[in-house]
Amino acid sequence: MDEPDGWYAVALGADIEPSTSAGTRLFGHELVVWRDAAGAVHVWEDRCPHRGMRLSFGFVRGDHIACLYHGWRYDAAGQCRFIPAHPDLAVSPMIRTRTFPCRERAGLIWVRWGSTADDAPEAAPVEAAPVSPLRSLYLDAPAARLAAALGGAGSDGLARLDLAGSPVLVAVQPLAAAASAAHIVVPAAPEAPTADLARLAAACIALRRTIEGAAP
Repeated sequence: MDEPDGWYAVALGADIEPSTSAGTRLFGHELVVWRDAAGAVHVWEDRCPHRGMRLSFGFVRGDHIACLYHGWRYDAAGQCRFIPAHPDLAVSPMIRTRTFPCRERAGLIWVRWGSTADDAPEAAPVEAAPVSPLRSLYLDAPAARLAAALGGAGSDGLARLDLAGSPVLVAVQPLAAAASAAHIVVPAAPEAPTADLARLAAACIALRRTIEGAAP
């Protein structure tokens, strides 16, 4: 599948609490999204360089994440700093995992993807007005179909949609060729001061069924 360069939302910020991690995919590539104890977010390749175990199965301590398998510990730059089986070893700087530029904007965690991801990234999505997280929808449908159903995204990477009478903002995540996610937040704006989140959640399910059932 095509993998256009750009910024992609990979999680609701509220879903990644301090000292936790979660696995996800982008264009079929496995990523770990984690937040250190100070609240900073990180997006890396979800693989420990030692034996290939998913780092999202591990645990976060301070500003490090450790592999569940043998406990190899990585700092916020992706560099291995400690190997429990060899506590006195000066760890080689070659032992590191791939990291990606990421930002937290509009209640979402964004990752910079593409051929320039390891270089100076393009400008991240701008900060939107205050929002409240609604939910993430996971669909058995290509990202292109989801984006078309939402009417396309603006320059900030967000689609604007009226859902059950309330305005919402949606970011599309291409998970794989035939799978996608929609990360949905509700603007904390005067036009939606008392959004009924339960009603909106039910509308999200209906939206997912509509998109999944649409002809390719």
